[in-house]
Amino acid sequence: MEAGNEGLSVKKVARHVHNACNTFFATVSFEDVYNYVSFYLKSNSKSLESIIERAGTRGVYRINLDSKDSQQLMLQFQEDDETEPTAKVVTDQSLELFGDV
Repeated sequence: MEAGNEGLSVKKVARHVHNACNTFFATVSFEDVYNYVSFYLKSNSKSLESIIERAGTRGVYRINLDSKDSQQLMLQFQEDDETEPTAKVVTDQSLELFGDV
């Protein structure tokens, strides 16, 4: 959604995925991630109901706003405007360590 109607290139999406997947102990090459992301975006943007669609430029994809799945993902959960809940009175019910002296 941050990309807006222009969308993101396959290379940028692959870079984000590459940075998210790599760890100190398990490294994945950028070429492998790029090939997977490219294949995924191409194959999942063919349907009209897909959450991903091609933008006007070659190699650029964006979120399909007409998809039911994308509309579900964009729901905004907001807190109610209710007043703050009243604080409960807490009474100390622990045993006194020292009795009345």
